Amino acid sequence: METFLVVINIAILLVFIGILFYMQRKHVSFSKRVFTGLIIGIIYGLGLQFVYAEDSTVIDSSVQWFNLVGTGYIRFLQMIVVPLIFVSILAAFTKLKLSQNLGKVSLIILVVLIGTTVIAALVGIGTTIAFDLEALQIEQGEAELARGESLENNYSSNIQNQSFPQRILQLLPANPFLDFTGQRPTSTIAVVIFTAFIGIAFLGVRRKEPELAETFAKFVDSIYAIVMRIVTLILRLTPYGILAIMARTAATSNLDAIVGLGKFVIASYVALIIVFIIHLLILVGFKLNPVTYLKKAFPVLAFAFTSRTSAGALPLTIQTQKSLGVPDGTANFAGSFGLSIGQNGCAGVYPAMLAVMIAPTVGINPLDPSFILLLLAVVAISSFGVAGVGGGATFAAILVLSTMNLPIALAGVLISVEPLIDMGRTALNVNGSMTAGLVTSRVNKELEADIYTDLDRKIEVQA
Repeated sequence: METFLVVINIAILLVFIGILFYMQRKHVSFSKRVFTGLIIGIIYGLGLQFVYAEDSTVIDSSVQWFNLVGTGYIRFLQMIVVPLIFVSILAAFTKLKLSQNLGKVSLIILVVLIGTTVIAALVGIGTTIAFDLEALQIEQGEAELARGESLENNYSSNIQNQSFPQRILQLLPANPFLDFTGQRPTSTIAVVIFTAFIGIAFLGVRRKEPELAETFAKFVDSIYAIVMRIVTLILRLTPYGILAIMARTAATSNLDAIVGLGKFVIASYVALIIVFIIHLLILVGFKLNPVTYLKKAFPVLAFAFTSRTSAGALPLTIQTQKSLGVPDGTANFAGSFGLSIGQNGCAGVYPAMLAVMIAPTVGINPLDPSFILLLLAVVAISSFGVAGVGGGATFAAILVLSTMNLPIALAGVLISVEPLIDMGRTALNVNGSMTAGLVTSRVNKELEADIYTDLDRKIEVQA
């Protein structure tokens, strides 16, 4: 009987996939197909949980098949992330227009990323205080205690005992080939640093031996074109991937835990929404229409929300910026830097909220100005090197908590609602990267306003 029910669930998912495929054949816009997949996935997942229990073996078995579509899609995106970061940054260096303003472009992107992260941390602090959240208010069950113990065992010796200079050294690529495999939490920024060295070397060669540099630039352009073609092929799967991911998430979410920790979930989303609004206000300050931005940014934000991976969203992040009139080079830099530097949700809001929640457990007043100033400084510095994949927020939180001499085991208190909160954090991370790209282009007067306002220039991926 169980096998029969699983087959029925899979068949229903295939029907929904067929509907999305039919919409694609009828040339329905990409954003509409993404939105349709998102809504259908939520409704179908909740329906499964209504028919079966959350921990039902039928749901468990069905989700494993759903993962062939959802997780398979994420893995395809992750497959292309490191090559895309590498070739995108190199391509940015080979473009004459960008290379002349390289220092200025990089500086503005970093200032926006780090600045908004500090603002995000401040919002997180204020929200936590406003909602009167404390870690001791949460009843810790077996899952929370096990998570806390795991964090202590896995990170206490690797991170907590390292000095700050040692942590800085972890960002540097001692073996770039190892970092290309993503084996370290700081592999992403290490790849960025390694690629930047190659780009700077290219600029030096171009001044002395322009013919050799031109050959290299053509090679980079060719590789970039091939990588972007791969990206296009993968992006065609986005509506189907979001459908399966959302169905899995809705079907397996612990609704009782969400209700029990509703105050913490609401506080987290209030903070995330406030920072998101701040991003829009920044765009308004640079005379950019936020409504136009939202219409074009929806597909990538929806994917980041459902997939919980900033790295997996990188291709969409870069493509979306281009559809908004951001030059190729700036879009590449902003997207790539945003994966490991200044993630507003994972490295800003989340660590700050945890630190304020945990501080009272060790007798620290979270309202003390010296504590708040120190926390903001630590968040800003620790935001370098946060991995743009699942678990990046935990890594950032542990860096902040250990530096502030706060118990890292209590970082596991929200484990039961972690996936739900992480969805919003990831979407905010991606939004921060795109905001940095837009602001940088606007400041450098390189933003193509006609493309920004053209609603027909959205991400469109047709078969």
